[in-house]
Amino acid sequence: MTEHVPYVVVGAGAMGLATTWQLARRGHRVVALERFERGHTRGASHGATRNFNNAYAAAHYLDLLTLARTEWDELSRATGEPLLRLHGLVTHGTPGLLEGVHAALDARGERAELLTRDEATRRWPGMRFEGDALFTPDAGVVRASAALAALEDSARSHGAEVRFAHRVVALDETATGVTVTVEAGDERYDLVADTVVVTSGAWTPGILPGAFPLPRLTVTEESPAHFTPRDAALPWPSFNHFVDADRGPIGNVYGMPTPGEGVKVGFHKVGPVVDPDARTFQPVPERAAQLREYVAEWFPGLDPDSAVPISCTYTSTDSEDFLLDRRGRIVVGAGFSGHGFKFTPAVGSVLADLATDDTARAAAPFRLP
Repeated sequence: MTEHVPYVVVGAGAMGLATTWQLARRGHRVVALERFERGHTRGASHGATRNFNNAYAAAHYLDLLTLARTEWDELSRATGEPLLRLHGLVTHGTPGLLEGVHAALDARGERAELLTRDEATRRWPGMRFEGDALFTPDAGVVRASAALAALEDSARSHGAEVRFAHRVVALDETATGVTVTVEAGDERYDLVADTVVVTSGAWTPGILPGAFPLPRLTVTEESPAHFTPRDAALPWPSFNHFVDADRGPIGNVYGMPTPGEGVKVGFHKVGPVVDPDARTFQPVPERAAQLREYVAEWFPGLDPDSAVPISCTYTSTDSEDFLLDRRGRIVVGAGFSGHGFKFTPAVGSVLADLATDDTARAAAPFRLP
């Protein structure tokens, strides 16, 4: 028998679970389908922490961040699980960029403080600075794995179903619904949904119908690493380092303290393009060597020889802006490109709006061409 469901979410990583939660808490019946097991490491949602980074100047991201903060707090209240650890964020590097971010945050009444190099070094002696730094105290980290559990638990408490190891192999849109063909073990079955939301990360192009006007999504395998502090008493903020292009092809740098694992340090979007089903889960030796050299140069408080690599995927649009839009009965959320996790519950809210309201629109930079 074919099962009829008003809303199906394809992909139950961070964005899919957030969308499921938002739909369920609004009173809608929703089924989320995830091809892998709970807690898998094949995508981009696993791990203990993600940067809760508010160093943005663009209005559409600051608007989304404001909503995200409200929704993280709501999820924490609903589940009793503290999900944000706001120990502050320090951003340094390109001076013009720092000034633009400072001005944008100041215009919104957000706390942001420009520090001289000497002031920043006194506060965080484990880091090195060449120039001014911007400190935003209302930033820090999201407890990522705890957030996934909270989203799933809260969605289920509102009546949602989340089915792991249920792989979607086809979507067929008609005038009256979308047939979702699913494989689960040796079983194959169909769901018919009024609306489908696809939040499948690196697997998105293979799930959407061929006629869907999806822009290019590039999947790369990125390899940040945790490093051990030389002194356990050193204070660590989250951080961004915007590296000038003339310093070499290492990209911008981000990181954060992760209790029990060390300090995560990673280059942004420098990894090789990969097939998400054929990854090595190993860092490129040249990139690993560059990361070690970077840590040795910029982090006197970390042991550069203590790297424990992590493997994750980035799925990026060419602009690195997110894709949040709808065509017909299919909504898509994709391209979160290494800076999406902090926005997770807000992205879920936007995607739920798109799924339930034909007139809803995301901010212009997030729409399909």
